[in-house]
Amino acid sequence: MQPVIRTIDLWKRYNQTEGNNSAALRGANLRIAAGEAVALYGKSGSGKTTLLNLLAGLDHPTQGRVEVEGRDLQSLGEEGRTLLRRQRLGFVFQFFNLLPTLTAFENVFLSLELAGKPDMEAAREALRLVGLDGKGQRFPHELSGGEQQRVAIARALVKEPAIILADEPTGNLDTRTGELVLDLLASQCRRRSTTLIMATHSPLTSRFADRLLRMVDGVVVEEARGGEYQP
Repeated sequence: MQPVIRTIDLWKRYNQTEGNNSAALRGANLRIAAGEAVALYGKSGSGKTTLLNLLAGLDHPTQGRVEVEGRDLQSLGEEGRTLLRRQRLGFVFQFFNLLPTLTAFENVFLSLELAGKPDMEAAREALRLVGLDGKGQRFPHELSGGEQQRVAIARALVKEPAIILADEPTGNLDTRTGELVLDLLASQCRRRSTTLIMATHSPLTSRFADRLLRMVDGVVVEEARGGEYQP
């Protein structure tokens, strides 16, 4: 079966004159199956966010190849990568990245508009599924951190993406709220057979992943099944 995500000898150097010493990624090879929940561990600077940015087509590799659903991202061009992000990828960030001048409902609905399938009822249902029924007219500053992250999850899920990329999704939450958010995110992805990739430094994430990867200095150096990670 063809993987939903594949990287081949992926390198990212930010200073070409320094050679490999400036490489954030150093030949990363990765295969992720459709519907898998993967936790990507590593310290700050290990290359996790760089890898997510390359998988999303937000940055370009110095060397190597990224394939999403069998398509080479470089061959898609900028317009093709933008369409891919709008229609096939969902994003969840540490600091939520909600638009402060839009209500919770409007933040979710905007995701559908950008994907070219505006559906007000789908936006309402997405908020209901994350436990925010009745709070759609609140602005982000009127919601708790956990509630804001639930809006972000609803925004990512509402367009029914093939893949969700989550960069430190619990990094700005307390432990209990982070656990609830991870449970919600992972369970909704499993229900929809959505591939989930979570970049994190929190061992808590291992409980919600099928497979664990660890990055050190831009290389995936360890792999285990869910629940087996030892920080």
